Amino acid sequence: MNALTRRAAALLLLTLTASSFAQTPAGYPNRPVKLMVGYSPGGAVDLIARTLAQPIAASFGQQVLVENKAGAGTNIAMRALIDSAPDGYTLMLAANALAANPSLYQPAPFDVARDITPIALVGRVPVVLAANPQAQIPDFATLLAKAKASPGTITYGSPGNGATPHLATELLESAAGIKLNHVPYKGGAQAMNDVVAGHIQLVAVNALEVLPHVRAGKLRVLGVFSNKRSALFPEVPTIAESGFAGFESSVWYGLIGPARMPEPLVTRLHQEVQRALATPELRERLSAAGGEVLPGSRAMFAELVASEKLRYERLIRAAQIKPD
Repeated sequence: MNALTRRAAALLLLTLTASSFAQTPAGYPNRPVKLMVGYSPGGAVDLIARTLAQPIAASFGQQVLVENKAGAGTNIAMRALIDSAPDGYTLMLAANALAANPSLYQPAPFDVARDITPIALVGRVPVVLAANPQAQIPDFATLLAKAKASPGTITYGSPGNGATPHLATELLESAAGIKLNHVPYKGGAQAMNDVVAGHIQLVAVNALEVLPHVRAGKLRVLGVFSNKRSALFPEVPTIAESGFAGFESSVWYGLIGPARMPEPLVTRLHQEVQRALATPELRERLSAAGGEVLPGSRAMFAELVASEKLRYERLIRAAQIKPD
């Protein structure tokens, strides 16, 4: 980690201690806890949030209610979180948009270091690039050859401008020196429908969304963007294995709260997440989605967000990416 990333992580960690002299409220929690998701029901983030909520609710002896606040690239849910009381009753399961949106949207909708408290990293699911078999792109090497021979002629869909799969593919284009034609959709489901129908040749989505279509023979995975092969597609090499050492881009998930949460409360919530990540149910559910749990320290989560924020900032500026 470079010095700039360490400084950014240090700023994030200030939110863990600033204004945290108060103790955890006695009897916390004594009413239901709200866990917000900035996406519609049924997606990967929603699935993981609901799975995480179950063991935490059992430990709390109180309901953990998942509330979907979709819209504006998760900024609606983020604003609701930032405006909530820092008492542990309003939390959010965030993904990569937490790091990307301050650069993607102008003016910046929030300041990560100032407005949120990072509590715990939960897990990650790889982004994959898949092709319609009729596109005659059987593997990643063929994609590279065709894209270099005819720049901009191969079309891929994503869940939208600035969505993690879009940013991951932009990183791939930069690393490989190729140019693809991006078609943004309003969510992964619409992109999946069009690639299966043959209206576009490729799609970049998370592994969970592509799985049923691969099993049905309607799509073929060309590459996995994570740092190791996916358990769902063990025969498919990672982008790093395909000649781009060090390349990695995944959809990660973490629990956050508003700024100025008391330190004992953050510690309690972090411990609850670590216990939840050790349960077979959560591990199996994330594994079924093609991902893995990521237990670890609060500092590890803060460092990830800080480094991802810097990476997305450079990419968004260089590629001049604008939100839908």
